Amino acid sequence: MSLAKALGYGEKERLLLINADDFGLCHSVNSGIQQLLLDNIVSSATLMMPCGWAREAALWSARHPQIDVGIHLTFTSEWDFYRWGPVNRKGSTASLVTNEGYFPKDSKTFEQQADADQVRDELIAQIEMALAMGMKPTHADNHMGSLYGLATGRNFLPAVLDVCASYGLPFRLPRYLLQENGQIAPPELAEQAKQVAQLADAKGVVILDYLVGLPFQLQDGETFESLKTNMQLLLKGLHPGVTELIIHPSLVTEELTAFHGQPEKRGMELELFRDADIQKTLQEEGIRIIRWRELQKLQRDRSNYMS
Repeated sequence: MSLAKALGYGEKERLLLINADDFGLCHSVNSGIQQLLLDNIVSSATLMMPCGWAREAALWSARHPQIDVGIHLTFTSEWDFYRWGPVNRKGSTASLVTNEGYFPKDSKTFEQQADADQVRDELIAQIEMALAMGMKPTHADNHMGSLYGLATGRNFLPAVLDVCASYGLPFRLPRYLLQENGQIAPPELAEQAKQVAQLADAKGVVILDYLVGLPFQLQDGETFESLKTNMQLLLKGLHPGVTELIIHPSLVTEELTAFHGQPEKRGMELELFRDADIQKTLQEEGIRIIRWRELQKLQRDRSNYMS
């Protein structure tokens, strides 16, 4: 049975989750994402527990249990002037950090040096920290794709899926890979995705059909209008089934600009789904916005999960 049908929708419906990544990164990001969540502009957000403003975001989430907030499982720390590291205080994290004690800046370094047992312990520690602050997370995903093996081929997905199964969390993993033009990936890549999807199914973790997004970096000559046009094209090209679309919104402030290499893009993404033309495109295309907690309910019902 297709995911759409299992969720109670039609086979041909285009169902969309809009997730705001990097909740907890800083106060400016928190403020922007909270606005979008309260105004129902995005479906959900995912929270980076190792970051300096994670507590503010987690306590806000605990006060707003009706809003979908998941865990943005984090093992990299990419900015020069603002770094973070593991939250696990009960065991060794030596393979997860640089000589300064922070997570590495890139996924390749992480994939090459991380010990799988230490990764698993850190996954659990990040989720347990959120629970200790009163959160009831609805799903999980991964910052910078560090757990997928995209840089070296060494992934940590078996551990991720085991942990997600034990906490009743669906996970950001696309069953079908898409190329940049929106078409299904070539057979070799499609087969790899199929195998990982089968692993998720075997472990009882609900995953997506598709995962989409526009470039994280500000492109040469990019303006809000060109970003909007590209987003409209992306939305018009969505396939039937469940798709997650990732954005990274924030207020543009002195705080953000002090460390972030792409503050303008974050400001654009804050306004993107508020825009009347984008809302019109969603309506005209008949795209239905859904929520991660629907996927979570499906997963927990299937497994008789007891929280």
